[in-house]
Amino acid sequence: MALHIPTLLVVSVFIFFLMSLLTFHAWLRETRERPLAYLGAMMLLAAVGMVLVSLRGMGMDYVPKILGNVVLLLSAALNWTAMRVFAGRSPHVPGMLAGAGIWLALCLLPAFYQSMTVRVSAYSLLTVGYGLLTLLEFWRSRRQLEVAYMPALLLTLLHTTYYSVRAVIDQGLAMDQALKGDNTGAMLFSLMLFESMLYVIGIAYVTLSMVKERVERRFKEAAFCDALTGIGNRRAFMVNGERLLIECQRHAVPIALLLCDLDHFKRLNDAFGHHTGDQALIAFSQVLSENLRGKGVFARIGGEEFACLLASTDEQAALLVAERIRQAFARLPLLEPGLLSVSIGVVSSESLGYDLPRLLSLADQALYSAKDQGRNRVTGSLA
Repeated sequence: MALHIPTLLVVSVFIFFLMSLLTFHAWLRETRERPLAYLGAMMLLAAVGMVLVSLRGMGMDYVPKILGNVVLLLSAALNWTAMRVFAGRSPHVPGMLAGAGIWLALCLLPAFYQSMTVRVSAYSLLTVGYGLLTLLEFWRSRRQLEVAYMPALLLTLLHTTYYSVRAVIDQGLAMDQALKGDNTGAMLFSLMLFESMLYVIGIAYVTLSMVKERVERRFKEAAFCDALTGIGNRRAFMVNGERLLIECQRHAVPIALLLCDLDHFKRLNDAFGHHTGDQALIAFSQVLSENLRGKGVFARIGGEEFACLLASTDEQAALLVAERIRQAFARLPLLEPGLLSVSIGVVSSESLGYDLPRLLSLADQALYSAKDQGRNRVTGSLA
């Protein structure tokens, strides 16, 4: 069954314009994610470009042949730019203009300007170029995206493959012949319009899904992050700590808990100001990061209180780690020697089991014992 080309043209322009408005709406109202702005602009240019190329045979050949294809190539460039920006890279203006610039240069050649077949092949190959650049952005950023990008990659791959085939088999078709729709060229023209509509709808949907997923991930990370120090907060510690305890219990390996409390923190704030107190908290979180190096779960769980869970660590090994942390913090040049110190209580699952609330309670008792003994010290389990 032949597809009615005039209807397809009207529908494609309507869909491109509608999807552009919806994408701009999503960008302006909720996320302010730049990829959506570029994608909305891509669809708007696609609508304008389709209108311009449909003006063939109306006495102004330079409009569809030059201006229309320039606009469509800029649209393809914005599609690449949207995915490039989503991948965390800045827009590449020379690359965005390259396709349109090449087309303008080719149109200066009479043999190119007069040959429909050559123009179709050249346009298709330029579109393939932008498709390959988009695929490259996905590939080089695949480990950093942290979202389900595969649908967008597959859509782009299919779109690029289609234009690769079109560059070889499509001989081009005058508009009056296309409107008659009674030959192979008309069928290829119809297929091009149909594929473009499917791609625009698909890429808009999957890009919005990727943006939504990334925004939700950022909100979740913010909910699990201590705003001052940049490490985990109490919620993150409880969730990740429970998971780590279950894993250690399953493999029958010990796990140790370090409960750390900065000494005389209120006095520090009163004497040197809250900014210095904040700097002390940040400095201690950095000491934890440097000494633990991803070997466990650690977080700021209270005002000046930090907790660390060390997997595959017995109490004796944990005491050594805690002592190393205590000494490293005391050596920091933030204040005069002796003004920075931390007390640490240490417990282990070897005798106390894998229950996190129980471990925290007994570690708190060990911590208070360290405070009672003069602070700036490490104390093991009292059980």
